[in-house]
Amino acid sequence: MDGEENFRDSIGTISKEGKRAWMFPKKPSGRYYNYRKWVSYALLAFLFSAPFIKVGGNQFLLFNVLERRFNIFGFPFWPQDFHLVVIAMIIGVVFVALFTVGFGRIFCGWMCPQTIFMEMVFRRIEYWIDGDRGAQIRLDKSPWNFRKIWKRTLKWGVFLLISFLIANIFLAYLIGSDKLIGYIQDGPAAHTGTIIPLLIFTAVFYFVFAWFREQVCIIACPYGRLQGVLLDDKSIVVAYDHKRGEGPNGRKKFRKNEDREALGHGDCIDCFQCVHVCPTGIDIRNGTQLECVNCTACIDECDTIMEKINRPKGLIRYASEHEINTKQKFRVTSRMKGYAAVLTILTGLLVGMLFLRNELEANILRLPGQLYERKENNVISNVYTYKLVNKTVDPVEQVNFKLLSHKGTITMVSQDYFEVPAQDLAEGTLFIEINNAALTGDKDKLKIGVYSGDELIETTTTQFLAPRSYN
Repeated sequence: MDGEENFRDSIGTISKEGKRAWMFPKKPSGRYYNYRKWVSYALLAFLFSAPFIKVGGNQFLLFNVLERRFNIFGFPFWPQDFHLVVIAMIIGVVFVALFTVGFGRIFCGWMCPQTIFMEMVFRRIEYWIDGDRGAQIRLDKSPWNFRKIWKRTLKWGVFLLISFLIANIFLAYLIGSDKLIGYIQDGPAAHTGTIIPLLIFTAVFYFVFAWFREQVCIIACPYGRLQGVLLDDKSIVVAYDHKRGEGPNGRKKFRKNEDREALGHGDCIDCFQCVHVCPTGIDIRNGTQLECVNCTACIDECDTIMEKINRPKGLIRYASEHEINTKQKFRVTSRMKGYAAVLTILTGLLVGMLFLRNELEANILRLPGQLYERKENNVISNVYTYKLVNKTVDPVEQVNFKLLSHKGTITMVSQDYFEVPAQDLAEGTLFIEINNAALTGDKDKLKIGVYSGDELIETTTTQFLAPRSYN
């Protein structure tokens, strides 16, 4: 029919005049909504507690970009471990892609922080203060009287407080919970350089959850666009069973004691409850759309209506287009097997590299711009800088260096033994002296042992410059 595809010409949150169409979704209820609440509360508890959990003395999750220090599940990562962080990020992307291919935007509806905060925190506060869909619409259209001003002030004030709390938690992930607690104890006046970013974060979160809202999922987030590439007709999504809902003669309003099957009408009674409850304002009966975040609110609402008119539930349900058309149950596709294989390989690679990663990393490099120095008795000397990174929570004491590949001496500029502090680095300068007769060319590769007392804890290599031999 002409115009039946018009919904694809624009997003649901934009009016015909091109203005923002504010969403007033009906308060959801039902089994899926209850499941989502429990999942959301568990994820919120994890989100708020993770910066304060310590594993082996390390913060469970830390993303200190400024100091280039990261903790992931208690494992400390330094700039030298950047390749491991990249592999972990790729694993995350492949993991999300795998579940999108198999189950659509289930991450958006059940695990995305934006959806969890919007639907399970801010929206529930809005229902508590402003009321359900009808009450919100009436309040929005009413003049600015005392009741409206009081409700708006209360709601926006609560939103601002929650945004400030989220900003503090966000800061704990960036600078560390111990440092954040110290800043709080010292008072804001002592750390004005931190207060300003904190207020900026608060303003951003307030803007997102008080005004921008579902536009994040529709406009800003690239994942919605990705689903068009990743999904196929065998992907499980929140889907409307058009064969059952439409019937041979389409939808029809419900009338008591009417034989709908004899009249050729489907089970959909065109009540629009699935549209009213949708947080992005789409009509799921039009099929899978960019705006759909798979929140399952329409499933719960439709099941409630079907129960009231004594029809089977599941008119809107988790299903694939292939299942609806052919009645064949879900099967693992070759695409899912391919993503699963890549995910398994990358995970195994990351785990293996984590186990092989050294807790103390040593780098010894020749001082730039310096040539070798010839000394008495045909001894050649080179000057080096060293950098030791201690990735553990315990200091490494009595650190010293020994040559393992050649006979020679290593002389420290300051002291023979030093300490590398916990989760810190130590830098300095040293000289390596080797008799020219023990060298094989003008550039020899040296193997150097790093010792803690008499215990070898790490080895590293470097180059040694010497006069060119013309033998």
